[in-house]
Amino acid sequence: MKLVVKVGGAQLEDAGARAALAASVARAKGAGHALVLVHGGGNQIRNLVRSLGLAERYHEGLRVTDAATADVVLMVLAGLVNKVLVQALCDAGVRAAGLCGADGGSFAAERTEIPGVDLGYVGTIARVDPMLLSTLLEAGLLPVIATAAPAVSDARGPREHFYNVNADLAAGPIARAIEADALLFLTDVPAVLDGERAPIARLSRARARALRAGGVITGGMIPKVEAALAALANLPSGLVKIAPAAGEDAIRAALDPSLGTRFLAED
Repeated sequence: MKLVVKVGGAQLEDAGARAALAASVARAKGAGHALVLVHGGGNQIRNLVRSLGLAERYHEGLRVTDAATADVVLMVLAGLVNKVLVQALCDAGVRAAGLCGADGGSFAAERTEIPGVDLGYVGTIARVDPMLLSTLLEAGLLPVIATAAPAVSDARGPREHFYNVNADLAAGPIARAIEADALLFLTDVPAVLDGERAPIARLSRARARALRAGGVITGGMIPKVEAALAALANLPSGLVKIAPAAGEDAIRAALDPSLGTRFLAED
């Protein structure tokens, strides 16, 4: 199978967690799967922003990203987080290559517009060119994607700053562009939980909306579920799941129907 696996920055801060993820990737590749990793890095960005004394503002969980912060995002995501992860994969015997949207013109973004709110350099993927990703996969390499992206080319002048693109929301368009069979969101929770705190094995769009309206899906699970539902639109016939990131075989385990939450268009 061709898999896109999204991992959060929180899963990459600890050397032990990185090693476990790398081992999981190595086992999945050894089983014959082709993989692309998409990663975040919110905590790492926050740490550097604070150490530099830059102001922090958020709107509904989105970091308001001015020009200085946009440069920090690029440095942290495409630099520190990406390269440390690539090295962990190489140490596990996985030939990996790190890239962001600018590499090979792989993807570009447009400004995320919210009426009455200026988010600055926060972007939404507007175009994906899968040529570089496909070339790396055909060569047996594993692309590791940092979701910092240049602006879509236009006539408004030079593109001096990169957009900060939410990695959860970027994973769906990337999966669609490479015609992935599955998109796995690996998280620090076992699955989406129902009102009794029991894992939900299969979750339709309608039931997800009802659970959110009823206060069952709350807090940090809301953006995870929304990202998975958005990904479902990109992969209507593919596998889209939220599954636990822990363990040295987490990726293959996530393909097991008994683990995590699979998202469905209809009940």
